Amino acid sequence: MKNYVGIDLGTTNSAICSFDGENVHLYKSPDQTDVTPSAIFVDRRGNRYVGLRAYNNAARNPENAALLFKRLMGTSTPVKLPAVGLTMTPEECSAEVLRTLFGYLPEAIRNDDEVGTVITVPAAFNQMQKDATMEAARSAGLGKVALMQEPVAAVMSVMRSRQGDGIFLVYDIGGGTLDIAIAQSVGGRVSLLGQGGIPMCGGRDFDRIIFDNLIMPWAASQFDIGADFVGSQDYVRFRRMAEFAAERAKIELSSRDEAMIAATESECSARDTSGQEMYIDVPVTRSQIDQLFHGKIQESIQAARETIEKAGLTPHDIQRVVFVGGPTQYKPLRDLVAFELGIAGSTDVNPMTAVAAGAAVFAESIDWSSHSRSRKSARGSIDAGSGLNVLVNFPARTPDQKTKIGLKLGAPAPAGSTFQVDSLDTGWSSGRAPLKDGTILEVPLAKPGENTFKLFVFDPSGGPVALGQDRIVITRTAATIDAIPASHSIGIEVREKGDQVVIDYLVRAGDQLPARGKRAYKAGESLRANAPNSLRFKVWEGDIAHPISDNTFVGLFEISGNDFESGVIPAGADLFLTYEISDAGTINMEVTVPSIGGEFRNSRNFYSRNAATVDFSQAAKRIHEDAESTARHIAELAAKVDDDALAAARERVDRASAIPEDETNPETAKQAMEDIQRAKQLLAAARKANLKTIRRMELDSVTEAFNNLARPLAKPNEVSAFDNLLAEAERALPSPGAAFESRVDELRGKIFSILARQEWFLVDRFNWYAESPHLFADARAYALHVADGRQAIAVNDINGLRGVLGRMEFNRIAAPGADDLVAVANIVRA
Repeated sequence: MKNYVGIDLGTTNSAICSFDGENVHLYKSPDQTDVTPSAIFVDRRGNRYVGLRAYNNAARNPENAALLFKRLMGTSTPVKLPAVGLTMTPEECSAEVLRTLFGYLPEAIRNDDEVGTVITVPAAFNQMQKDATMEAARSAGLGKVALMQEPVAAVMSVMRSRQGDGIFLVYDIGGGTLDIAIAQSVGGRVSLLGQGGIPMCGGRDFDRIIFDNLIMPWAASQFDIGADFVGSQDYVRFRRMAEFAAERAKIELSSRDEAMIAATESECSARDTSGQEMYIDVPVTRSQIDQLFHGKIQESIQAARETIEKAGLTPHDIQRVVFVGGPTQYKPLRDLVAFELGIAGSTDVNPMTAVAAGAAVFAESIDWSSHSRSRKSARGSIDAGSGLNVLVNFPARTPDQKTKIGLKLGAPAPAGSTFQVDSLDTGWSSGRAPLKDGTILEVPLAKPGENTFKLFVFDPSGGPVALGQDRIVITRTAATIDAIPASHSIGIEVREKGDQVVIDYLVRAGDQLPARGKRAYKAGESLRANAPNSLRFKVWEGDIAHPISDNTFVGLFEISGNDFESGVIPAGADLFLTYEISDAGTINMEVTVPSIGGEFRNSRNFYSRNAATVDFSQAAKRIHEDAESTARHIAELAAKVDDDALAAARERVDRASAIPEDETNPETAKQAMEDIQRAKQLLAAARKANLKTIRRMELDSVTEAFNNLARPLAKPNEVSAFDNLLAEAERALPSPGAAFESRVDELRGKIFSILARQEWFLVDRFNWYAESPHLFADARAYALHVADGRQAIAVNDINGLRGVLGRMEFNRIAAPGADDLVAVANIVRA
């Protein structure tokens, strides 16, 4: 019997299940717990522990431990264990957890090369985070692996535990993220109507709220902790023990009205600035916790409301809210969410293991022999042959307890010919029936999983006819998901006529997955074999039309001159992109270049997410610069328009700006960057709602910049070209479409090209880059470029400096805009 594996790789806890087509089996940890803490501990002798023992030791020895690394997946943030001199990547940490979980399986399953494993990821995960999860799975040696979205797994688990038609909402809040899914079930067939959520909203955030609002004030009142309590290395163990104690108290309050957040002096192992031993002894009540958590829970409720609205539904259309995830074991949270949404709550599934169980069930539906991990076909057929040319058609997969098979004959059967279908599982038999073209026969599916039938054909005298194929296998599934909506829009950065840079979307948020297709592009510049330059397909996630740099840059599919041995790809050459986006939203791409007869696939490392990754332990300066720029943009818009979205955006930016300039806590920095990204989305909404007013403001701004900065330096023909283009922009201002934005981008480009002729401008630009390592992902390449630039300035080689700046522009984390020295988008829409 085949087995399929599902793994819920969680922020704080993980779980593993298998499914044999009929039953789900949960594998407990060696500590006999349903879930395994996603924790790693390395002792001073180098022994490595994963799970509950690691989690318990982490509180007392935080510098020996790695926790919460799922939140850093898809980034270049290091996970440091300073006590043992070890630095790991988030992917390496996740691989340790996956390897440990996989070890719980029976040896027969572990060693079966045909076993397929589904690992779940939050719906909010972007392409970089999904790629990182696959990298962790490969490192763990899991074999055949596919990803799926956590709320989809939860839906599968719900359908397995409770049959019945209707619409339900899954509220899945784990240790790190909130996922919302709305599903409709009709006869065991499920359609996902919408998805939503919040990337940084989970049990970990509730623990931090307790620490910030209860433990910190109490510690300040009891001890002399100084101004740098949160950042000081002297209090690392105290802070970790405080978070550990807060989590214990939070769990205790699930069943009691009062609890103590407590830790002894020996557990805290810290002294304040006066030398007094520190301890924790903070009383807390459920009413206090409810009040503290209220704001965060309201954010989650608003996310659910937005998902309902985007799906075109009202709460009256939804029968129940199904709660999944550890924090939902806190009854006041469930009650508040159900009350505020006006939808009855439900605990149909085990909130801690539902995602892993659903993933295992979903794994059975995947065709593991396919490279793209597509789903098995829902239709089946056998060619019985026998000279009668009998073709049997049937549903290969169905959630129904009965189904129908149909017979098609290539030629009329001799009069008196009959057929019979028997169940090899139960002994049921259809009895003999006339063999005729178009005959439909109903058969029972007695059990979940594979139901096997045998076809018999008899000649007019009643004798059996030898058949080429006689086995009919129909799988009765727990549920069938028709389509999964994409959680993000994904596209390629391209140039259009007029040199406007846009995103050519391969899939839009809400489109049904899986999706596949082809796109035709042109090379924007020539590329010779063995040349150092490259053709760059930049991959973006997001829906912000202008500027595209406000979306999330998630990776680069790059064809360099070193990737082919001879020939040249001339400017204007055809580039054909074939893509496939899986159920989980992961993208596979292949580019065919007829001019050199080359094919380039992302499976061969032409695609890299490294150019887009961020080290959140070193991102504070970048965050402050981004927050300052976004705040300035908000202020400019607010001076012209009155829009509630701008106030909400300002609140997000203010929160991000509040982090210290030397902040090294990755969680704090990542939350700040999420706030800025959300502010940019709100800005885009405000721009769309007040388009004409904001376009006028943008045109006035670019005109002022030209008059003040570029006009005195411009040649007469450049002034004339600018004025002509300005007139075109004026005419395009009231029109829908992107013509206005294209003209404004061209105007900005003309200003920049004039300034870029000035030596002082190039030197200032380089000096800015030389002081901004946070803008570049590849530290080694950045250091080489800075050294080359300084050498060029030292010998007054301005052309050399221009070349250095061009290479630096190519390697910036930030997106290119009209003020770049080079046209980074060298892929042109055909």
